[in-house]
Amino acid sequence: MRAVLGDVVIAEAPREDLVSIEGNWYFPASSVTPGILESSPTPYTCPWKGVCQYWSARTPDGELLEDVAWSYPEPYPSAIEKVGTDFSGHVAFWRDVRVVD
Repeated sequence: MRAVLGDVVIAEAPREDLVSIEGNWYFPASSVTPGILESSPTPYTCPWKGVCQYWSARTPDGELLEDVAWSYPEPYPSAIEKVGTDFSGHVAFWRDVRVVD
């Protein structure tokens, strides 16, 4: 599967390496194209998954799209149990990014 921003593939991994949570596909961090995502200071803590890290994406023309991705570096153990797999560090994407097979 691929995460695509405009015409740029920003993450790519086999479906079996992704994790589906609440309708979002979470890609392994290693599948994200280096240099695309920048750490965001936006704070958020999910009541059941834990502390969230937001990411902004830099487009090829230099525009910064804020908070288009997120991850849970250290999800709560109960969240891992609920999801059925460890999704630590996996990255999910917001509406500006299309996820395609």
